[in-house]
Amino acid sequence: MDLRIVGFDCPFFSTLQNMIDTGDDSDKSLNTPTRTYVRDAKAMAATPADVKEYPNSYAFIIDMPGLKSGDIKVQVEDDNVLVISGERKREEEKEGAKYVRMERRVGKFMRKFVLPENANTDKISAVCQDGVLTVTVEKLPPPEPKKPKTVEVKIA
Repeated sequence: MDLRIVGFDCPFFSTLQNMIDTGDDSDKSLNTPTRTYVRDAKAMAATPADVKEYPNSYAFIIDMPGLKSGDIKVQVEDDNVLVISGERKREEEKEGAKYVRMERRVGKFMRKFVLPENANTDKISAVCQDGVLTVTVEKLPPPEPKKPKTVEVKIA
């Protein structure tokens, strides 16, 4: 349907009409995100996390119900980006059983956190207990204050 016929002749409706007309084309625009990308982006946004700062460390706490430690990956990229990722797989269906409702999310998840300058990336630990992943990043000790340098003054 051409929206101009019913009196909608403005740039917004022209763009909308263009989207409707090209929606069925088999060759998608390279600028349009794929369904997989959109699904993964939603999965990243749907992975909530708490971040706590303690005097000597930072703690990243993420709910990971039903995941085994082998399903979770914790790594550091670019020396200051903490990446927590993994995949929750759908359990195998037993013969004769079918889903009546499926609400639990399955698929890949990922969260990235830029670490502060005082984070010690060599001292990171991760523990998953009762479906809660806790990643602890130790802090570097504060730099020692520089002592003033005394220069002896010679009198000529």
